[in-house]
Amino acid sequence: MIRALLMLVLASGVSFGLSVAAMAQGGPLRIEITEGVIEPLPFAVPDFVPESSAAAQYGAQLARVIADDLVGTGLFREIPATAFISRVSDFNAPVQYADWKAINAQALVTGAVSLQGGQLVVKFRLYDVFSGAELGSGLQFAGPADGWRRMAHKVADAVYSRITGEGGYFDSRVVFVSESGPKDNRRKRLAIMDYDGANVQYLTDAGSIVLAPRFSPTGDRVLYTSYETGRPRIYVLDVGRVQRRALQDQPGTMSFAPRFAPNGRVVVYSLEQGGNTDIWALDIESGASQRLTDAPSIETAPSFSPDGSQIVFESDRSGTQQLYIMPASGGEARRISFGQGRYGTPVWSPRGDLIAFTKQHAGRFHIGVMRVDGSEERLLTASFLDEGPTWAPNGRVIMFSRETRGADGASSLFTVDITGRNLRPVRIPEGGSDPAWSPLLP
Repeated sequence: MIRALLMLVLASGVSFGLSVAAMAQGGPLRIEITEGVIEPLPFAVPDFVPESSAAAQYGAQLARVIADDLVGTGLFREIPATAFISRVSDFNAPVQYADWKAINAQALVTGAVSLQGGQLVVKFRLYDVFSGAELGSGLQFAGPADGWRRMAHKVADAVYSRITGEGGYFDSRVVFVSESGPKDNRRKRLAIMDYDGANVQYLTDAGSIVLAPRFSPTGDRVLYTSYETGRPRIYVLDVGRVQRRALQDQPGTMSFAPRFAPNGRVVVYSLEQGGNTDIWALDIESGASQRLTDAPSIETAPSFSPDGSQIVFESDRSGTQQLYIMPASGGEARRISFGQGRYGTPVWSPRGDLIAFTKQHAGRFHIGVMRVDGSEERLLTASFLDEGPTWAPNGRVIMFSRETRGADGASSLFTVDITGRNLRPVRIPEGGSDPAWSPLLP
């Protein structure tokens, strides 16, 4: 029953003509939905039961992060603890379904936490309250105690996936450019954080301008552009060891806008030489490079399709900034953007079905999505300056940066669902721009 209800929620407002299958009481139901109003599914997460005194501090913390993760999707509504009739004090005690039905909880998450041999062990169960059934057997995660937030994200991912049928995205990280100081003396450094803005760590100092950080497919390396030599140059950084090396440096050229191929061995980037900018590919193991475009125009912001067979990029070869797709080996490109305005920073969805982009039109900036053939364009945001979209690992949420109008020109990070709903700021200690989402952590 929960699955059927939430599949309705997931489809509401989606204008891409998707067919949504769900199971309801009485048999399978196939529903075609193109518009509607999202009604978040009510759920309850009581504090996890501490099964050892040393773990007592984690029970409420775990429940809080799990609830925040689910509520943050816009698909769930938390029922506050003040409304609870039943209190969960024993993880193995029978669930009093009538008490949870009385407060309209449709999903219930219960859990327990303990410290065993220096490891924090978290176990949980998910219940469909109205059918009176447990949705799958209980699961557990174990890890170092200081990684309790990550275990909470893993629980939330499991709950989200079990109810929606989609992959989760909470156990992931984001690399971005942290910004501080006035607009005319902005300090920029690379930073990495949990997807929700927690645990911010800095990867570079503020000694030079850094741009366009991009994760490797395994999330252990980051490509970025630095101006520390006075001209843009690409570096690759090992996230765990915070060690880096220059990746590409041809004398008399400028290299920027790098991105990994899905195989993690090839990097595509833009190279400016002799006043012309084209897209190149570099095998980072052999050092061999290949020119992929050769046109008297600016080609930049390449992004691979998930299967690695195609590249979407921006170019002004038509006289204005538009989006094109070409084979990964180069060759003839086809234009996919034909609306009014200028298009840039395209990023292929992990699902392979959509391309996110930045659009500038009539004095406003937008984050939008379109099909890979350019059809069904949909603008998700509008402001003074929205740019730089990046996809969550499950292809349902987009993060981007927004700059405010005015002398300070402050930048911050936001997320939005691909329906254009649930626009939310990401809480970070300083300004931020140019985010890049990691894959799910191993």
